[in-house]
Amino acid sequence: MATIEFLLNGTPTQCHVPPDTSILTLLRDHLGMTGTKEGCASGDCGACTVAIKGNNDPHFASINGCITPAHQLHGQHLLTVEGLAANGELHPAQRAMVECHGSQCGFCTPGIVMSLFTLHTQQQTHPAPLTPERLEAALGGNLCRCTGYRPIRDAALSMQEVPWNAPQWIDACQPTQTLLSAPQSNTNDIDLFAQPSTLSELTELRRRYPSARLVAGGTDLWLESTQRLAVLNQLIDVTRVEELGRIEESPFNEQPGWWVGAGVTYSQLEPLFAANYPAFAHLLHRLGSQQVRNRGTLGGNIANASPIGDTPPVLLALNAWVELANQDGTRTLPLSDFFLDYKKTALAADEVVSQIFIPRMAEDATLKVWKLSKRREDDISAVLGAFHYRLVDGVLSDVRIAFGGMAGVPKRALKAEAALTGQPVTRESFQAAQRSLADEFQPMSDVRGSQHYRQQAAANLFERLYLSLSAPTQEVMLHAYAH
Repeated sequence: MATIEFLLNGTPTQCHVPPDTSILTLLRDHLGMTGTKEGCASGDCGACTVAIKGNNDPHFASINGCITPAHQLHGQHLLTVEGLAANGELHPAQRAMVECHGSQCGFCTPGIVMSLFTLHTQQQTHPAPLTPERLEAALGGNLCRCTGYRPIRDAALSMQEVPWNAPQWIDACQPTQTLLSAPQSNTNDIDLFAQPSTLSELTELRRRYPSARLVAGGTDLWLESTQRLAVLNQLIDVTRVEELGRIEESPFNEQPGWWVGAGVTYSQLEPLFAANYPAFAHLLHRLGSQQVRNRGTLGGNIANASPIGDTPPVLLALNAWVELANQDGTRTLPLSDFFLDYKKTALAADEVVSQIFIPRMAEDATLKVWKLSKRREDDISAVLGAFHYRLVDGVLSDVRIAFGGMAGVPKRALKAEAALTGQPVTRESFQAAQRSLADEFQPMSDVRGSQHYRQQAAANLFERLYLSLSAPTQEVMLHAYAH
């Protein structure tokens, strides 16, 4: 077992737990702090929400304790619902929930309060209007089965009016010397939790332990522990690798764009996407919850190779490249060559995904991204379509179309692209693109949609694009900020 040293509600804490211990298990089973609840154990309901802050972070961020490895707390500051009240005074989020009658059975309330706490701290440092979009982003990952959401929304809107003096310890940091001894148990090949800080250290560990699992956000990997009861006793944590956390603007193959480290989270990507890929930024609003976006990484979504991952189809439509690294160096390949088969990729046993290159879009290019799922937020795609094109003098060019949920891998619709390239915006050209889908895609049937549904839904997205281009000043569908 490795030693974890962190701050818990301002108090230095040290623990020894197995590698596959979650923050939730650490709190409830090892530390006896039962304010944080377990609901779904899959990162969906938010009952386990806690707040975490690193030494270089501007403020606390909400995360799901049930699917976050406890060892990633090393050198961090963890705040739970037990730590919010100070000197006998409730935190404004707690007081507002009481005054607005936002709690009934109380099971989900601690998680909601922690999400409100992180929203409150953001408002304290960067005041901004609490729009419906911001409230939905902050609370979309917290489910309540008793109250309905109106009183919780009222609490969010009123908590800024409550005076509050932050305790001094709330901005405390772990001593620097603690960070120099990251948890690593490499003397026992059975139990391993390693936390490298450089890409060289990471690739050396990858070569030494080829069967160890890489963990970043854990938003998918940890479900193997909580849902399938698998033992994750060999873990290599990539969240402290400095090279994997960079976003750098730099050309590649004479094409301008950005290199995005594989460890960059969705939340960290929001400013880049909002400024350069608005449709991609809108998709992030529907990618999991705020808790998931604070933890999930772009590299993890790619390396996971799920056919229903949200970002790969968009990256395929943008003609993205991926860099793979091992101890001998790096190699790059188009993302379209990375996905080989269901859950199979071009990664060698000793390689890791290190960076993703996202080309800058041409000024006259357009990107459309449409996600179909049962819920608008915090849900997995049934079908996701990404459409990149240029429209010059009424003729389509530079057409790249990709789908998720339509095959065993995220996949380009090459025949549909060919049917539209060089063609005017006519019903005939789009019908030809729709017909080509049957030749290229044979989607599976599952709980999210039948094969017929997916085929029809993908064809309907072409119809939506056609109508959008035919009447650009009219709304094709009822407006929703997150599509």
